Amino acid sequence: MRLSSRTALAAAAVACATALAACGTDTSSADDDEISVVASTNVWGSIAQAVAGDRIEVRSLITEPNADPHSYEASPLDAAAISDASLVVYNGGGYDQFVDDILGATGDKPAVVEAFALFESGAYSDLHAGHDHGDEDGTDDAIESDSETTVSEDHSHESGEVSDAGDGHSHEGHDHGGINEHVWYDLATADAVAHAVAEQLAELDPDGAAVYEANAAGFHENLHYVADVVDKLADTHGDAPVAQTETIGHYLVSAATLDDITPPDFTNAIENGTDPSPAAIAATRQLLVDKQVRVLIYNPQTEDRISREMRTAAESSGVPVVEVFETLPEGVDYIQWQARTAETLAAALETAS
Repeated sequence: MRLSSRTALAAAAVACATALAACGTDTSSADDDEISVVASTNVWGSIAQAVAGDRIEVRSLITEPNADPHSYEASPLDAAAISDASLVVYNGGGYDQFVDDILGATGDKPAVVEAFALFESGAYSDLHAGHDHGDEDGTDDAIESDSETTVSEDHSHESGEVSDAGDGHSHEGHDHGGINEHVWYDLATADAVAHAVAEQLAELDPDGAAVYEANAAGFHENLHYVADVVDKLADTHGDAPVAQTETIGHYLVSAATLDDITPPDFTNAIENGTDPSPAAIAATRQLLVDKQVRVLIYNPQTEDRISREMRTAAESSGVPVVEVFETLPEGVDYIQWQARTAETLAAALETAS
């Protein structure tokens, strides 16, 4: 069986990490009984830390603002951290593929919480960003998590899924006919991840179960502040036309009921790491030059010549530019970050009114 280059690199990283351990090199700061929680990015790390509180320190592998999780290549130390973890929290959906690659090359697999799997499962939350809530079949859509297993192409592992009472929902978060994996902008998924982390930590550390449950409940309440900001944005600026250089903020745009009129050929090409066609570039530029959109939503972490050209066109025409990111800025947590992003978007739309 031929391995992809990234999978081969992950396997090599795991092998190197194993060799380091065999030679007596300590690749972990914890002893055998200490609970180790590892997150792929500091976005999911922040959510996990909010639940873990003071009992456990969560380690995030990707924290640099210029790092791209899509193409991140794990080091042997990263592989060791994931392989030796008690719990791994990550995005999934092909976004941070290096985690799946390492898990696939690991013998004894840790417990995992995969955000994208929770998004796809329809795990219940009363936070509706990117979701259409409603009792579709008269039953509770909530999914018990203790014994659930998700299976990917390369490996199978436990996946924590939140179980709550309430109505089910269907997802509105599909981008131009495909699945948008940037689920950290979906508040319901963030809520589901927090509850799933609490459930997994309660199994690993029963003495702290009440703390984890309370922390997840507190995180849920804080998410309602962000949801209120987004709701106000929708009430005030619903259906406002916007453009995006990349669909990172898709779920925020959807929850705010904004109208993304960027040509799909443009955003699909950017998302796939290819250059958009000249026609798609020209059409997107024209939206900005003619001020047919009120805001340009821009991801500076993956900018290139074409995205910078779109930003220049927006700024030259007086179209406000709102930056969205894939990792947390220094000194803020997930709640603060999401709230500031929504507030910045609202302020830009107000300016453009």
